Amino acid sequence: MIDSKILSSTTLRERPDFAYILDTISPGSRVLDLGCGNGDLLYLLKQKGIRGQGIEKDEDAIVECIRKGVYVHHGDIDEGLSHHEDKRFDYVILNQTIQETRHPGDIIKECLRIAKRVIIVFPNFGYWEVRFRILFQGKTPVTDLLPYRWFNTPNLHFLSVLDFQEFCDIRGFTVEDRAFFTDLKQIKFSPNFFAKLALFQIR
Repeated sequence: MIDSKILSSTTLRERPDFAYILDTISPGSRVLDLGCGNGDLLYLLKQKGIRGQGIEKDEDAIVECIRKGVYVHHGDIDEGLSHHEDKRFDYVILNQTIQETRHPGDIIKECLRIAKRVIIVFPNFGYWEVRFRILFQGKTPVTDLLPYRWFNTPNLHFLSVLDFQEFCDIRGFTVEDRAFFTDLKQIKFSPNFFAKLALFQIR
């Protein structure tokens, strides 16, 4: 039996990006969470009265989603989203998912077809600790947000805040909102250097 109050308070305290997303999305909105993991975000959205569903390829994570009572499909987003109708959702969420996909530009374009807005969260490879470890150790860094070694990482793309801003400019995507986080708090100063995690809302 899940204690919703304990799960909600603990998760929101540890995940300021989740708290930001919950503040952004209104009750009654239709949300698709791509690469939803163990369903924690979908569970919190459900508690707020948001109609959410997820897509996840890890079977163990899907079991956790079912245990939390959230609606999830087994699937690989790299195989496409063509089965979803145009503007079927108010939001599509890609929370620490896009860097693991083969063709992130194509996936984001499809997300913008099926949703009015897309929220993208990714680990910032421009973070100062990552830079310093490359500079002084001379090898691929291992951090709390990038905890894998080069040979077992699921990440296919390593991007920074500036990289994603440039990507949006090149593709002509409108950035409606952005937020940046380090550890348990939001930061506003020099995010490409000081942020561990970046959030962009685009349309």
